[in-house]
Amino acid sequence: MNFVAIKHVTFRYARRQPPVIDDFSCTLNKGEVVGILGASGSGKSSLLRLVAGLELPEKGSIMIDGMMMVNDGLYVDVENRGVGMVFQDYALFPHLNVVENIAFGLHKLKRAARKERVQEMLELVQLTDYAKRYPHELSGGQQQRVALARALAPKPSILLMDEPFSSLDASLKTSIRSELRQILRKAEMTCLLVSHDAADIEAICDRSIRIQKEMAEATA
Repeated sequence: MNFVAIKHVTFRYARRQPPVIDDFSCTLNKGEVVGILGASGSGKSSLLRLVAGLELPEKGSIMIDGMMMVNDGLYVDVENRGVGMVFQDYALFPHLNVVENIAFGLHKLKRAARKERVQEMLELVQLTDYAKRYPHELSGGQQQRVALARALAPKPSILLMDEPFSSLDASLKTSIRSELRQILRKAEMTCLLVSHDAADIEAICDRSIRIQKEMAEATA
């Protein structure tokens, strides 16, 4: 059985507008990193928002780890979907240091377990020496790794990444892509990554799905 199954999803922002996503289907296996590629306005980010539960589809269904998240008669809210997200601007809290940012979503854990998990994440993203620094004291690549660690810390079923390299200098992208691929593999994370840049997808993902206004087509 597929780990993530998105079936016949249609979505539009307003009733009389044409659909942003029209009868879209795809599946992901556990531990697979899949790229969503397409031009601006093709519905890439909207697809991530639907998986996360931030938007409701007009029709279709989304299943994650064997559990139905949304269909014609069901909606599971954002907090109960087991989804991690990394946004374009990373959305780090400027008044919290690296440790506090990573620990933000771990309030349900006891103090000792929370501390242990944060340390695991610091080691995973190789930021142990930056634990007490604040976002403004970090490079763009380091900020991205903090955002990734924060998203992975609660052990989500799936990680969603929306244009994760858009705010990085071109000179940084090559090394950061390689780092991200290694981190995702080490974490054995199922991931859906959106980008308009085919080089991002090629460097990180196992396969890609090109999404267009009229249709979506899967490529190996």
